[in-house]
Amino acid sequence: MRSFTFSLIRRSLRSYGPSRLTSKQQQSFLYSSMASSHFSSYSLRRKRFQDLWRTPPFQSFRFVSTAVKKVGAEENLKRVLESEIECADESEDLHRGGFLPDGFPFEIIDNPGEQTITLKREFFGESIQVEVHMPDMAEEDEEDEDDEDDKDDGDAGSGQTYISLIVNVSKGEGPHLEFSCSASPDDITIDNMMMKSPNTSSNEIAYEGPEFSDLDENLQKEFYKYLDVRGIKSSFTNFLQEYMILKDNREYLGWLKNMKDFIEK
Repeated sequence: MRSFTFSLIRRSLRSYGPSRLTSKQQQSFLYSSMASSHFSSYSLRRKRFQDLWRTPPFQSFRFVSTAVKKVGAEENLKRVLESEIECADESEDLHRGGFLPDGFPFEIIDNPGEQTITLKREFFGESIQVEVHMPDMAEEDEEDEDDEDDKDDGDAGSGQTYISLIVNVSKGEGPHLEFSCSASPDDITIDNMMMKSPNTSSNEIAYEGPEFSDLDENLQKEFYKYLDVRGIKSSFTNFLQEYMILKDNREYLGWLKNMKDFIEK
């Protein structure tokens, strides 16, 4: 009876034992759980690191690097602009002044920011308007380099500054006469002339007449007198050149200041 009871108890213990973990099994299970947890944690940290590498901080670093370069370039540009403004200011002070020459018959219309000025006057029922352009440097004539005589003599206008004049003479609403002129110091040259009609369509090609240089010399002289009487005189060209040089400097100074203001915004 006792043996049967002991056997029964032992079988019960066997059937119950497998449902519990031994201390060794418990330790193995604990290590496995810790390893799994450690791997999950490592994987998570690695994923976070990869995400950080791909996006915000490194992109921010590149953005900051680009921004630093941009600021540095703009600072250098501003310094050069300021230096140029200072030089232009000194040049303007040096050339400031200038009065209208005696007998100058035109009203001067000078709008800041424009490359030209306009001279206006009325002359015995005629409206005379002259568009004066910025000064330019005359180009040397292209001639044979082997021609020593031409090379020595050169062109009288070579190396000189000149200004372009567009002279319009109108009488009411009808056609008007237009002269294209070049003005160098103490001299005016008529480059071309034409009669323009306000009724001419843009699709029409009007006859403009011959080249001015092809006209009879006496006729050319009379057209020079025609302009002289209306105030387009060679004695005024020095004043106009000086005026346009000053305007060129003023416009350049204004352009520099506007550029600096834009960069600083």
